Amino acid sequence: MKYTMKPKVRELANELVATISSWDSIEAICLNEAASADTLDPYFALILDVYTHADVPQPSARAAAYPPHSVFETSPTGSKDRFMVGELPVRIEYKSVERIGELTEIALRSGSDLWKIRNSGTYVFYRLVHCKPLYEKSAWLDVTNSTLETINDSFWVQMRSFYQATMDHFLSDFGAALMRDDPFHYMVSSASFIKYACAALFMENGQFEPSHRWYFSKVQELKTLPDDFAGRFESFLRRDTELPPARKYEIAKLLATSIIKL
Repeated sequence: MKYTMKPKVRELANELVATISSWDSIEAICLNEAASADTLDPYFALILDVYTHADVPQPSARAAAYPPHSVFETSPTGSKDRFMVGELPVRIEYKSVERIGELTEIALRSGSDLWKIRNSGTYVFYRLVHCKPLYEKSAWLDVTNSTLETINDSFWVQMRSFYQATMDHFLSDFGAALMRDDPFHYMVSSASFIKYACAALFMENGQFEPSHRWYFSKVQELKTLPDDFAGRFESFLRRDTELPPARKYEIAKLLATSIIKL
């Protein structure tokens, strides 16, 4: 996949890749699609997925190796670094090659341990398939992506079933929150309902889930969708001031029923 980057973003990406790729354990470094946005876009971030065979340097050593930056922070597990280089937000995510291999094998088997993917979602695979490689030590990335293309129908059917059941659960919560006039649970359940409704549709179409930022556009591009999906989807997403909660719940029930009948 080709991403268009501004010169200053490309220069920074190249500098980071040169530094990180010098560490022995690094297998591949990939650019995330968020870097294709304009730097003035609130969604913009220079995100690098770094696939590694073993431990990487400690956060303090990594911070010292990165280009001059500010507001550095790392995740509790030390696997995600965030910082600013000038006005550019940077995120570096370190991912285990062995863990990717384990998840890929689980997807291929589609057996009783598929819940390990259900809980985390398929976005990890989406990032592999839709990235732009900036550094590759070997053919690992191509081999992994080729393997993911061989996932059989059982995987997609079971994952759709998981997501559809979760969609139904949140639809029930949505209705209960409406009856109890519970604004907090109403917000949480309605958001979770539409998330898992979309996820079920990605599985129906044999596609890994994109980031939540891309759900709105990509779900409407899917080949197989329920009749009247686009209109109901956009109606559901209207602000509550434009659409009474009771009406939104009715639309949610129509969406759920149409997805189940696909």
